Amino acid sequence: AHTPMPEPDAPSGGVLPAIDGLVADVLPDKDKMYFNDYSTLVQQQGMLQDQVRTSIYQFAILENAADFRGKRVLDVGAGTGILSFFAARAGAARVFAVEASGMARHAEQLAAANGLAGEVSVLNQRVEDVELDERVDILISELLGIALVNERMLESYLVARDRLLKPGGKMYPDQAVLYAAPFTDAALYAEQQQKLHFWAQTSFYGVDLSSLQESAERFYFSQPVVGPVAPHSLLAAPAALEFDFTTMTIGQLQKFELPFSFVVTGMAQLHGFALWFDCRFPGSHRQVQLSTGPNEPLTHWYQVRALLKSPIAVGGGHTVTGTMVWEANDARGYNVHITARNANTGVDASNVLVTQCALHHFQYSSQTSQSSPPLFGAAATAPLPLPEEEP
Repeated sequence: AHTPMPEPDAPSGGVLPAIDGLVADVLPDKDKMYFNDYSTLVQQQGMLQDQVRTSIYQFAILENAADFRGKRVLDVGAGTGILSFFAARAGAARVFAVEASGMARHAEQLAAANGLAGEVSVLNQRVEDVELDERVDILISELLGIALVNERMLESYLVARDRLLKPGGKMYPDQAVLYAAPFTDAALYAEQQQKLHFWAQTSFYGVDLSSLQESAERFYFSQPVVGPVAPHSLLAAPAALEFDFTTMTIGQLQKFELPFSFVVTGMAQLHGFALWFDCRFPGSHRQVQLSTGPNEPLTHWYQVRALLKSPIAVGGGHTVTGTMVWEANDARGYNVHITARNANTGVDASNVLVTQCALHHFQYSSQTSQSSPPLFGAAATAPLPLPEEEP
């Protein structure tokens, strides 16, 4: 077993600092740095060109135009204003497009160019600072991060709910589910090990680097690996944790636990856990689901893999138990404490995953094992259940 890293001290408010040595230095004004990332057209283009994301949001809003007709709508983190424009075209009487970054001026330009300046008001503010003369009927937002919660913008969504939404008002989306499933990927694990070999050199231009190998291992294995996950690499059906944005508190977003008990479907090396999410739009005419799972069309969220430093050998029918404890850090991400144990063999492993808002600190990879699918096949994923529609 690996010795868990020491727990960082939590400042007031329950938000933890990023664990020292695992996250690059963060500028004092972290919010300014974060919002500046979203003020560029290239960043916005990447999200707009995600056809799954944009088309499902458009469909959810226009298919449920009756929910929007004549209503006041607030778009939290509007970006270019695309969701605000969908709401206006669905018949909303007034749409407040709240965007804290410099992208607000482009949203205003697009609203005017598309004949929507009368319906869409762009507010260049943080939603926490917005004051309205009357609460709105509907909140819309795309504040979903990698692995659902990264970037911690969902907290702003809940602030908008509490301060700006009428009692009983709708939220698009209103629910989400975070999934975790064990995976095997020898090629990805070997890729990480190869990075560590660089730091094992004892004569790199005459310099011994090996004293940094332990720190390098700690860093590389703390970083989420973002990229597509091959469905056949999953070793069990996923565990799931539900989020109800209509009732949950900010505190429940800042610290939560995802316990798991997986029954493995075949013999393999368990290298870590894959993460993805679904969310739901609660239309009165048609409820719509957005999924980012391995068996679904790829989105800009991809999937996320959290590696263990040492793989756990598993066999068919073995039970792997453990937990992921997610604690918000001050880099707009999470420190995720992972423990796992093969209940049949007693072998266990642990690791700490550290996420943050700066996307260039993630490891993006298209690496997945290219071997033939295991004999036991791919583990099925469970979609977010939707209530039955009334006739």
